[in-house]
Amino acid sequence: MKTHKDLEVWKLAIDFVSEIYLITKQFPEAEKFGLSTQMRRASVSIPSNIAEGAARQSDKEFIQFLYIALGSTAELETQLIIAFNLNFIKQNQLDQLILKQEQIAKMLNGLIKFIKNKK
Repeated sequence: MKTHKDLEVWKLAIDFVSEIYLITKQFPEAEKFGLSTQMRRASVSIPSNIAEGAARQSDKEFIQFLYIALGSTAELETQLIIAFNLNFIKQNQLDQLILKQEQIAKMLNGLIKFIKNKK
């Protein structure tokens, strides 16, 4: 691996951030500093923690940051369900976003396992 930018999971997570921003842009004005902001922060946290971990000196530190990114995927999944329950997003939007969130989580788990097993 050259840098975090070479990781497919990082690339997918970057694209996912854009989707979350577009979706939350359509939320009611009253949510501008509520759920919308939390969802944006959680989504940004995913590729950010992948990048920060990749820049660390040890695999142990990298794995720690990958776990943080994984936690952010779970946080975002919860927030997506809340957004759906509040009728801020439609069922098809929820389904599409959850699929991408799950794909990112699976890729993170796979990367964690790969790094742990390469020792």
